[in-house]
Amino acid sequence: MNLGFRLFFILLFLYVPSTMFSQGQPSGRVEKFHSKALMYYNASAYDEALEEVQKALKINDRYIESWLLAGDIYALKGNNQEAIRSYSKAISIDHNFFPPAVYILANLQFEEKQYAACISNYEGYLQYPEARQAEKNKCLKNLGTASFRLDAMANPQPVKPVNLGIAVNTAGYEFVNYISPDVEHLYFTRRMTSGDTRDENFFFSARENDTTWRPAVELGAPVNSPGDEGALCISPDGQYLFYSACNRPDGYGSCDIYVSKREGDRWGKPENLGPGVNSSFWETQPSFAPDGKTLYFVSNRSGGIGSSDIWLSRLDDSGNWSEPENPGTSINTQESERGPFIHPDGKTLYFSSKGHTGMGEGDIFFASLDEEGRWSKPANIGYPLNTEADEVTFVVDNAGKYAYYSSAAEGGSGLQDIYRVIVPEKIRPLPVTYMKGIVTDSLTGRFLSASFKLTDIGSGKPVAHSVSDPVNGEFLICIPSGKKYALAVEKPGYLFYSAHFALEGEAGIREPYLQNIRLKPIREGETIVMRNIFFETDSSRLLPESETELNSLHDLLNQNPGLRIEISGHTDNTGGESYNQLLSEKRAGSVYRYLTGKGIAFQRLSYKGFGATKPVADNSSPEGRAINRRTEFKVLGVK
Repeated sequence: MNLGFRLFFILLFLYVPSTMFSQGQPSGRVEKFHSKALMYYNASAYDEALEEVQKALKINDRYIESWLLAGDIYALKGNNQEAIRSYSKAISIDHNFFPPAVYILANLQFEEKQYAACISNYEGYLQYPEARQAEKNKCLKNLGTASFRLDAMANPQPVKPVNLGIAVNTAGYEFVNYISPDVEHLYFTRRMTSGDTRDENFFFSARENDTTWRPAVELGAPVNSPGDEGALCISPDGQYLFYSACNRPDGYGSCDIYVSKREGDRWGKPENLGPGVNSSFWETQPSFAPDGKTLYFVSNRSGGIGSSDIWLSRLDDSGNWSEPENPGTSINTQESERGPFIHPDGKTLYFSSKGHTGMGEGDIFFASLDEEGRWSKPANIGYPLNTEADEVTFVVDNAGKYAYYSSAAEGGSGLQDIYRVIVPEKIRPLPVTYMKGIVTDSLTGRFLSASFKLTDIGSGKPVAHSVSDPVNGEFLICIPSGKKYALAVEKPGYLFYSAHFALEGEAGIREPYLQNIRLKPIREGETIVMRNIFFETDSSRLLPESETELNSLHDLLNQNPGLRIEISGHTDNTGGESYNQLLSEKRAGSVYRYLTGKGIAFQRLSYKGFGATKPVADNSSPEGRAINRRTEFKVLGVK
């Protein structure tokens, strides 16, 4: 700690008129002892200086200069408690004698966590007309921090952090990076400080039960290497692994971000993300959003706000990364921001900051993204999740129930340990579940790599984008609860698959969707139900929520110019036969007119209404009638 105590007597002569010296009417002996103490002090002989100061104060315990000198010496020796006592004594004799002593005392009290006392002294010093601006700035900053810490400790979060134990934590550093959607595997970065292996590598641990983790296993090649790797993240669909690596031959700067694609049960060869994301500076700590397009990361590149900022880059439809964007002062400060984690809800960002008001060296904060793309003011996640130590990374599971975070708090196994905690209600993200399954060819059963797109039916905005694994056809999509969704699965040469569903309540979170999808090759006679075509009740007017599906059909026809289709409308058996026939024909006609209005030649399209004559479910239940109310298309020909 450097509080500038050796400048004490320079400041004393600057601030205090000579007429104010010799408080307490010192005798010659007091002045003699005090002068001798000054001589020892200037020679850095602090123990000897203290002996002379104590002699002076034994004769006259109201001699302010000696109390101030004692405070200075104790502070330089690291004995803050005695320094506080000495400065407090001097100020109690005459607080106007040397006002900067109040500032020095407040700083000492702040360091010793005497927050109520330091608040009083900072406020007092701010009233001093000769206070310098730099001192005022520090007063104001520490005032805010001290007030926050007092309130946070008086109103702690109702949590009990649990150390994950020696199966995961060591005497070195463990930084949590990722928890799998099924909460069965935890991934983290480990850096040892002794032994043969001191480089940073990735490890993962499998969950034994609710409270126990199996011994961590190294992730291995090709991601781990003899060099340093750190800050891993896995995309919410499980298909891509992003991480930072330093001093690589193909690097653009000191540290760059790389990506590895899953190939069945292994990770492929990592590739540098290129100059769209990486620069000649330092890029690290990636976090990939569930939309399948947005990458958050940390960089000290030029154009930022602080020593390291959170940035983001977006992947376009051609596979290129956009020029990185800085979220600005809504997230970043003039100090360091680190460890971004965008939750699979796509809206809640957790990150570590040294600039926002907090408990310690680095605190965890969270901010939410609104529908207009604006961030809320970052909020501290509170004490005792944040401590006076350094908290770096904070990862929340899909359901928003448990968080895993890294902290240097006392009582751990090493320099940074991983803890688990139940997430307090006030800082929870939107709960997220997931859909997973396998995509195959409906005729051959061959595994397929297909594109998935999940759209919020209400807003029409894309929520998630993914691709099934080309080796085993597996896919996984994270889905925030409480909304209605349209799912589209597409692959060139195949008819698209669509579905819609709603997620509400805890059941949708506890019971993930498991769905195997069989894509139909484009061939004559195949029929597809378009499950995301919606009409007004008892009307042929298309609802805006239908646009995503209609555009998928439009794209299919554009990409296959030899494709001819028949659009058919179907109703349930409610209402008269002629009414249902006419309604189904009008609805099919609405789809026909949408497509021709967007440039599809009418010769390639026809439409027909079938009323309630071709049910695919039992009309005796509401669920069955809903299934029967549908729009289909049939392939009439392929050139």
